[in-house]
This record gives sequence, C-alpha cells and structure tokens, in this order.
Amino acid sequence: MKKRGDLDVLIVGGGSFGTALATLLSETGRAFELWVRRKETAEEINKRHTNSRYAKGHKLAASIRATTNLDEAVKRAPAILMAVPSRSFREVARAVGDSIQGDQVLVHTTKGFEIETFKRMSTILREETCTLKIGVFAGPNLAGEIMAGHPAGATVASHYDEVIRTVQGLFAGSGRIRVYGGHDVVGTEAASAFKNIIALAAGMSDGMGFGDNTKSLLITRGLSEMARVGVALGADVFTFSGLTGVGDLMCTCASSLSRNHQVGERLATGETLEDILESMTQVAEGVPTTKAVQRYAESAGLDLPIVGAVYRILFEQADVAKSIEQLMHLPVGDELAALRYR
Repeated sequence: MKKRGDLDVLIVGGGSFGTALATLLSETGRAFELWVRRKETAEEINKRHTNSRYAKGHKLAASIRATTNLDEAVKRAPAILMAVPSRSFREVARAVGDSIQGDQVLVHTTKGFEIETFKRMSTILREETCTLKIGVFAGPNLAGEIMAGHPAGATVASHYDEVIRTVQGLFAGSGRIRVYGGHDVVGTEAASAFKNIIALAAGMSDGMGFGDNTKSLLITRGLSEMARVGVALGADVFTFSGLTGVGDLMCTCASSLSRNHQVGERLATGETLEDILESMTQVAEGVPTTKAVQRYAESAGLDLPIVGAVYRILFEQADVAKSIEQLMHLPVGDELAALRYR
C-alpha cells in the first residue's frame, strides 16, 4: 500500500472499539495513530499507555499513539478507519471530509443508522467526503474479548476490491483476526445495525429468567426481521448467513459483554431506560437503532413484531413480560418466507 505520509492508517475514534482496533494494529508493525476528541485522553494513552474510560484494566502497547489533530492526521494516512458512534458520525465525517483526498480509503465500523434520515453510514461518508473508496468493517467483534487477546473474525465490504485488499492487508500480520471480504455494503451495514435490536430483546429474555429455547426463538425470528429490512433496502439475503448476520447475532445476543444485551437485561429487572443510559460510559447503539428501524418499518409497511415490541418497551414504557407474551400470541406463518426473498 503506497503511503501518503508516515502513517499506514488512521483510526478515528478512541472508544472501546477504536482502542481494540489499535491493539490489533499494534501487533502488525503498521504505522498508525488514534484520533481522540479529548486532550486528556490523548495524554493518558501517550504517557500512561492506558485508556481508563474505554479499556479499563488493560495496558496498551507503547506503539499506540493518540492525537487530537484530526486535520493533520487525515492528511498523513492513505487509509482511515472510522470508529465513532452513529449519533456523532456525520459531524466527524464532515470534519474528515475537510481534509481527505479522493485517493484515500475510508472505512467505517459504526453499527447503526442516522435516526432522522435512516441513512447508512456509507451514505453519509459519500455525502460528507470526496472519496469513493468507501467500505464497512463489521462482524462479531466484542472489544473486551479483542483486548483480552481472543481470536476473532470480521468482514470488510466495499464496491471496490482495492478497499477490501487494503483493509485485509492492514490486519494481515495480527494473527488474531481473520478479515473476510464482500461486496454487499447494504447488507453488511443493515445486519450489523439490526442485530443490536435483537440483542436488546435477548437481554430482556435473560432478565426475565427465560432459558435458551426462548433466546433461540428470539434470535432466529430476529434474523427473519433483519432479512425483511435488508432485502427492502436492496441487500443480498445470503449476507445475513455470514459473520455480520448470524455471526454477530450469536455473539451480541449471548454475551454479557454486549452493551445492548446489558440494557435489555436491566430493563427486564425493573430499571428505567434513562437510569441505565446515564450509568453507561459507552453507547448502546441498539437504542437509537430501534427508533430508526421502527420509523422505517412504519413508512415502508414492513411487519417487524420484535422491533415493535422492543420499541414500545424502550420508548412507551411497555411492560417487558406482557410484551413477550403478546409476541407469543401472534399468528404464525411460513418460517423461512423472509429468507427466500431476492
């Protein structure tokens, strides 16, 4: 990969996943920097080699260097990985767009939609930057497990083979993550965002004390709803059988490390959404994603019972137990109807 300056890649965002990506890259010998908003966070990473807010208990590699100068860092890197929450994504993308050139690779890792427009993150990147070399990096990638040294897998999807090869090359020397390639950007983004809604439901199921039968039902029917949304947006239905579909569903719905699972479980035990979110230092993307998908489903005439139930619990204070009971009394149909869509 030809260098623009002295960096191979810039990671935009010093949260939990940005820090996890930096940890993986530190094992490859790549030259990179991590952009963070707060000066005190940059100083902590650079001087103490910790990120106590987002990677508590982990010592960072000395090669992980942070900067608060986004303009200067963007100009130095031929490839950029965006790891910022959906709520601030457009703002940061616009700032990146002020400095980026058309020959740079720009890939995001954000699992969500823009609430007001229901736009995917790659669409926002096209609107706010001049580059066409855009992609999405997604999969079952719990930051805590990556920081603990566990092996993982991911998919990078792009319309451009150069983007796929570039990102695969960046992580090739890690030995702890396998990065597969694909071209279904729509399906990859839709799946990685949607799975967080089902993780909220799975957390509620655990909070109610239900077992694996119930969770399996929620996950598989959630996969069906994911397919309905994805196909309506233009995705390839087979994408949902891969790492960003079934893989991420399994991971996020089962793990206690999942922030969305935690929110669902706490709701089921009687806490309010407001109190839960106020107590969290990191974003649970499933909450805004539920609002965005529910609005889209209503406008597009899509039948998404689980999404509707989660929405009512989150935003209309519906009772968790009654909502699950109502789902069990819905009419049943062809199990695989949504998965036969083309």
